[in-house]
Amino acid sequence: MRVLFAVPPLAGHVNPTVAVGAELAARGHEVAWTGPASALADLLPARSRILPAGEGEDGREIGGAYAGLHERWRDLRGVGALRFLWEEALVPLARAMVPGVTRAVHAFEPDLLVADQQALAGPLVARRLGVPWATSASTSAELTRPFADFPRVGEWVSGQVGGLLAEFGDDGEGWDPRFSERLVLVFSTPELVGRDADFPAHFAFVGPAFGARPTLPGFPWQRLDPARKRVLVSLGTLNQEAGGRFYRSVLGAAERLADEAQLILAAPASLIGDPPRHLLLQERVPQLELLPHLDAVVCHGGHNTVCESLAHGLPLVVAPIRDDQPIVARQVVEAGAGVRVRFGRTRPEELRDALTAVLDDPGPRRGARRIQG
Repeated sequence: MRVLFAVPPLAGHVNPTVAVGAELAARGHEVAWTGPASALADLLPARSRILPAGEGEDGREIGGAYAGLHERWRDLRGVGALRFLWEEALVPLARAMVPGVTRAVHAFEPDLLVADQQALAGPLVARRLGVPWATSASTSAELTRPFADFPRVGEWVSGQVGGLLAEFGDDGEGWDPRFSERLVLVFSTPELVGRDADFPAHFAFVGPAFGARPTLPGFPWQRLDPARKRVLVSLGTLNQEAGGRFYRSVLGAAERLADEAQLILAAPASLIGDPPRHLLLQERVPQLELLPHLDAVVCHGGHNTVCESLAHGLPLVVAPIRDDQPIVARQVVEAGAGVRVRFGRTRPEELRDALTAVLDDPGPRRGARRIQG
């Protein structure tokens, strides 16, 4: 079987497909990816087959510009962030990718196309060319009726989807490019999303996808302190520049917990200054390799980080910023697997208390382990 993955140029959306692709290849299937080629080359394993898709009208690849949008997006919140996501990112990316995805399908002749929910060009082309397609749901937020309490916002999003479909000659009646009617791969678990939710039978909850990641040499493993509890603090790859105030609270909490916990902070040194000796500062960390050595994780509610941490039975302190992160944070709290704090207004004392709660209270760890199974 030939499987083509259509993805946006973002690590959190590409990583799950890497693990699935590796498993398919191990079983003898042929796999390839389509999307902005230069960006995907840095996110996929060496020798992955990449079929370019995503050139603008000027012939330049949209991948770098798409990834670079976060400089304008990072300070937005709420509806403003949602409007920006659709109007400046998702819809322009879909327009730019459709011609390349069409060429990729003709060249690769896939038996199945798997499209990330932010790669709307994939379903558009698959439906037009009669190729079966599945959804890669790299966040569960879209599956939880996120606009149930904000119907006008939901109508606006539906209008964006409908407008995109109409632009490519589809009336959109009876289908939504965000949700395949054949298979939706959900990289989460019912225990986290909510067992009371009623999902269709073709929604497959597969948990986090642990695949190969780019090698990050030079992590100082010898500096991990076996005498103290170890906590990773990470805001992911797109939110670090917005974390100045939050990082100050992290440093304050680290000082107050110096005798009992070692914080491993993934952040640019330029935003931290001279860190205290008991704090381990790295701009990037080998997260999958590091998780088995930790006792807790502080993060922004990024879906992959949350699910990967819970898969290791680690309780969380979650400081959501925007988009799906408040929804994921709510899932963590409702599952009893962690504590939520305010990203923009958390003081060092509050963060210390939240960390103490997940490190010393057995409840959050039990909640995390229930999700871990």
